[in-house]
Amino acid sequence: MAEHIVKTDKAKASILLIYTGGTIGMVEDPHTGVLHPFNFQRILECIPEIQRLRILLDAVSLDPSIDSSEMNPEHWARLVRLIADHYERYDGFVILHGTDTMAYTASALSFMLENLAKPVILTGSQLPIGVLRTDGKDNLLTALEIAAEKDGEKPMVQEVCIFFERVLLRGNRTSKVNAEYFNAFKSVDYPNLAHVGVKIRYDKTALYRHTSYRPLQPHYDMDAHIVVLKMFPGISEKVVQSVLSIEGLKAVVLETFGMGNTPTSGWFMQALRAASDKGVVIVNVTQCAGGSVDMQKYKSGTLLKNAGVISGYDSTTEAALTKLMYLFGLNYESSVVRSYMDCCLKGEIRA
Repeated sequence: MAEHIVKTDKAKASILLIYTGGTIGMVEDPHTGVLHPFNFQRILECIPEIQRLRILLDAVSLDPSIDSSEMNPEHWARLVRLIADHYERYDGFVILHGTDTMAYTASALSFMLENLAKPVILTGSQLPIGVLRTDGKDNLLTALEIAAEKDGEKPMVQEVCIFFERVLLRGNRTSKVNAEYFNAFKSVDYPNLAHVGVKIRYDKTALYRHTSYRPLQPHYDMDAHIVVLKMFPGISEKVVQSVLSIEGLKAVVLETFGMGNTPTSGWFMQALRAASDKGVVIVNVTQCAGGSVDMQKYKSGTLLKNAGVISGYDSTTEAALTKLMYLFGLNYESSVVRSYMDCCLKGEIRA
């Protein structure tokens, strides 16, 4: 149950803060130096500046909290239900999340929250909130401020985003790129939605905008019968066959070289063709940090296309994976999933 953290008669927005777990929610015991989970009902003791944001802030924590490496579709469904159950009550939502799988969660929620017209901002930190040099305070304060921002009568942000180290990013366009420094996330193939300095400067041309209002339609079922197969020099027929023959397999995210290239060996193309003919959806995404797949530029791409592989365009692996989970979770046949993978559903690709 959500509990009041900040109350004010002059609140310009009401925000629900959802704590899932992760580094940001840890504080250091002053006597032992050991890190332990932070009680978010006492958040004002660590971040009294929240009271200056002119928001009504409620908080709820997942019980038990989750290390982000343990995140799975069941947890995503719990987050979707929390947002759906409180959607009419709050103007925006901020989710505190561990960084390791934050991009996967942001991508998944972007599909699962159909018709979302309010901000859902994920943030976290590289250092615990109870550590002197923590990046968590700035990340949390700014995420709350962005979630409360209005553009006229409507929310400034109307989509699932990640805010981290002074930039606001589209959730399903983002990947974690650094495990050590504060700028942990990047959206290489899509512009930053906002830059934070003395002012918060939004790129309104990049922000998602609804042309008509429809009620939120939450989705809870994600089909995890998907695998990621990363190409590498020397990959063997035995490895490929073992992956493609997994019982119940519905889709493969094929991480390829460069602009979508793979070995052109006969056995490899035949294996892909056989899997595709059985209804396995194979999506080609580049393993490069940025750029788009072009299956017409090189011979390899043409052979892949003839083998039934479809382009993932400039999709991140996280977005391609969760989009497939979402579409199969809707019980679509593979032919329907293939057609939807060729379409941009929530700003996740430039098809």
